[in-house]
Amino acid sequence: MATVDLQIGSRRYSVACRDGEEDHLRATAALVDGKAREAANALGSLSEARQLLFASLLLADQLHDVQSGNAPSPAPPVAQEEQHDPAVANALERLAERMEVLAARLEDGRPNA
Repeated sequence: MATVDLQIGSRRYSVACRDGEEDHLRATAALVDGKAREAANALGSLSEARQLLFASLLLADQLHDVQSGNAPSPAPPVAQEEQHDPAVANALERLAERMEVLAARLEDGRPNA
C-alpha cells in the first residue's frame, strides 16, 4: 500500500492507495484542488468545509452533464488573470441556493420534491 501526500485548497492530506495508483490519485486530487480554488476565486473567502462542498458540487455538476450527454466542449486553457469568471460565481451561487433549500427541507423533515 502506497501513501501519497496531496494538497487540496490550503490543506495537505496523506492518503493511502494501492501500489501503482499514485499518479491517478494525484491527478484526481488536482481536479478537486482546481475546483476548490475556482470556488474560492469566484466567491471569495470560504471556510475549508464550504470550499470543499462547492468543489464537490462543481465536479458533480460536470459529471451529471457528461452522463446526460450535455457536456460542454472543453474550453481552451485560460490565463490566470482571466479565471475570475462571473459565470462561475453565478453558477456557484445558484448551487448554494439549491443546497440551502435542500438543507432547510432536511431540517424541517419535508420531502425533497
